[in-house]
Formats: sequence, C-alpha cells, structure tokens
Amino acid sequence: MKKLLFIFFVVLTVTQSNAQQTKKVIADKIVAQVGDKIILRSDVLNAISDAKRQGTEAQLPPNPECAFLEGQLIQKALVLQAEKDSLNVTEDEIDAALENQIRGFIREYGSKDVLEEIAGKTVYQIKEDFRSSFKERKLADQMRGKIIENLKITPTEVKAYFEKIPKDSLQYYETEIEVSQILLIPKSNKDVDEYVSRQLYEYKRQVEAGTKKFDQLAKLYSDDQGTEKQGGTLTLNRNDKGMWDPTFLSATFKLKEGQISNVIRSKFGLHIIQLISRAGDDAVVRHILKIPPVTDEEVKLAEAKLDSIRSRLNAHELTFGEAINKYSDDENSKFNGGAVQGRDGSTYVTIDQLDKDMVIIIKDLKPGEFSKPQYYIDERGRKLVRVVYLKTRTSPHRENLKEDYNKIAQRALEDKKQEKLEKWFKEHLPNYYISIDKEFSGCSSLSDWWKYAARN
Repeated sequence: MKKLLFIFFVVLTVTQSNAQQTKKVIADKIVAQVGDKIILRSDVLNAISDAKRQGTEAQLPPNPECAFLEGQLIQKALVLQAEKDSLNVTEDEIDAALENQIRGFIREYGSKDVLEEIAGKTVYQIKEDFRSSFKERKLADQMRGKIIENLKITPTEVKAYFEKIPKDSLQYYETEIEVSQILLIPKSNKDVDEYVSRQLYEYKRQVEAGTKKFDQLAKLYSDDQGTEKQGGTLTLNRNDKGMWDPTFLSATFKLKEGQISNVIRSKFGLHIIQLISRAGDDAVVRHILKIPPVTDEEVKLAEAKLDSIRSRLNAHELTFGEAINKYSDDENSKFNGGAVQGRDGSTYVTIDQLDKDMVIIIKDLKPGEFSKPQYYIDERGRKLVRVVYLKTRTSPHRENLKEDYNKIAQRALEDKKQEKLEKWFKEHLPNYYISIDKEFSGCSSLSDWWKYAARN
C-alpha cells in the first residue's frame, strides 16, 4: 500500500484532468466497494485510458489495473471517514474548483465551443459530471491532511533516516547553484510608440469599415506568437487577475460584442481587442499585439541604470532584496526575491536549467558576487537587461547531511507521513465493509484489502 498511497493522488489528478469523455469504455460492472461507496470497472479502465491519452503511459506501474483500483479504494475509505468525522466541503469550494477546471479545459482546447464539441456536452453538463468526483477528492484530501497534520521531523530523525540509506544508494548531485536576477525591460521611446499606435488604429479602421477581417490581420501582424495562428483568439475570465494583465481585462469587459477597443498598453505591449462573446465573467476575444521595437539607445540607458544599482550593491548602500523590490521589472521577483527556480520549484538549479546567456554570465562569478549588466533576448523576443547575483555554488558530490540536509529532511518527513498513513489504514480497514471482485485476486498490492474483504 505504501507506494500506492502516492499513486492514489496521481490517479486523482489524472482521472479529473481530461474533458474528452466521448469514447469511454463500456464496462459498467461493480468491481469493488468500501462501505456504501462503489467502484465501477469502467472507473478503473477510463482512468488508465486518460493517463495514456495524456502521455503518462510510460509512468504507469506494471499492473495499472491493480494500482488504479487501490487508488480508488483508498479514496473511498478516506471519504467514508471524512463523512464520519463531519468534515465538510462547501458548494462554493466545489464550484470554484469546477470553474478552475473548466477554464483549464478551455485554455487547452482554445475555446468554450471547441470544448463542448469535443466533450459532446455543454459546460454546465461537464461541471455536473465532475461535481461528485470533485467533492470526493476534496473530502479525501481533507481527511489525509487531518491524519498527517502537525507532523514534524527532528534533526535526530533526519540523521537516523539518512544512516539507514545504503551508501551505494546515496544520490549523486551535479553542480547546483542558487542564482537571482534584477531584470529591467527597456522602454521604447515615445515616437516609436506613437507610430505603432497609429498602425493599430489603422487595423481598427479597416475592420470597422469592413475591408479587412480582424482574425486575418491578427494572423498577419500580431506579435503574440501564442495566438497569431488562431487569429488572435483568447478565452479569459474576469476573476483570473493573476493570469491576465489588469488593463487588458478591464478594457475587455467594457466592450460590447463585436466592438473593438481603442489602443491600450499592457505589460506586453500595445493592443487592440475585439470582444467576440461574453457570458457572465467569461469572455472570448481576439486581439492584435504589437511590441514597439526598442533601440540600442534604450538598451544602453537600462544598462547604465543597472550598473549604478550594481555599484550601490557592492558598496553595501542597498541590499539585493531592496533592489529587487524597487527596480526589477519582473513581477515574479516581488514574490521570490528574483530567484531562478527549478522545475520542482526549488531555488537550487543545475546548469542545464539556466538559459544559455545566464550560463555565460555566471561562469566567472564567485558566490556573493554581482555580474555586470547583461543584455539578452528572451524566448518571447523581448530585449532585456539584467544583473545576476550568484548566491551559492556546490561542487559535484555524493549526498551528505552537511550539504543536503534540507533535501534529506524533506524526504524523511514524507516517509514519516507515509508511515502515519500506513498505520491509519491498518487500524481502520477492519472497520469498513470491503468487497473486491475476483478478477483482481491476482493483485498482490491489494493484500491488505483482501484480508478484510467480504468473501463472495
């Protein structure tokens, strides 16, 4: 069961993250039951099909039917106990989760209409289909959280955990670094902005005169590489303020259907927006983005500003955190101190996780040093200037407590949580009515469940 407790939460994510429900396997047969919670054979097979469709087939365990069934069994047991303990999930919480899921589907498929066409259902029907499973997932999550709440790990436990790891199984770490940056986005000059603005107003005039179509102009002239092929189409929600530029959102929801906005400026550049349709807080729009070109003069001004900031940092007149908050144009910097983060969210990254320009700039830096201002072009084609701060650099090494304590402590804590869950299930399984179909009798991973299963 231990490994499958992890699989359970993977299963929950997989089985509820795909809207394509039109080709489900017809196999409605009850294959297991915990208390009054039943599990259909189609639940298991469809979850596996979804995982394969999403490209996670290579990560599936050797016997996926067994693994996914245990995931369902664990969920049902947690839900039963959550109900017994009077844990509660409000309808508002479920509605919010459903809204987020639907918005994710719409972003994935491009529009609400395409989503409904693929699913063969309306958005309302999709939400209702997911409602009960979302409630179960949230109840199960709450119960799991209750079981392992307040668990902590002591240095003594971390040391004991580490000493149990066979020496030949200790992880080997390549060079890792902690690096942060102050980022400036050079601003185009007023004359260039006005020229680009006139271009956008000309596109607006042509569409309103009926000589051109908005989507055709977007395909030809928009600088938004993510939407130009779709004619500039975007689906957005008024409440997704963390995802969309506030000026863009505000301008969108002031429009009437078919209307084209005046030129607006967002953090990405200059736009015109056409509202295609709106339903409450959801809107489908087309837009044309033009990024005013930045000249060498603006780049040099940004470099000079950063060079001055660097001098103040070296003179200890300014802390790096203060410089980030006051000067950096990178919005994420305000929350992470300008740190470059790895794929797992850690501030420790390997060289291959850095862009090629940063690799060059940190090559000769020592920990605690600031780079000279560096001009580079990012993946979106923007001209940027930055100062890089190298906080730490480790040498390649075998895992040890001195250099890798935090990583080891995190694993030790996860291990402790798993043990607590294992113990909880062993104590509670005898209290549940459990039934498992004989077709799963060969699943060795279900041995703990078979001990208490009703004999059919």
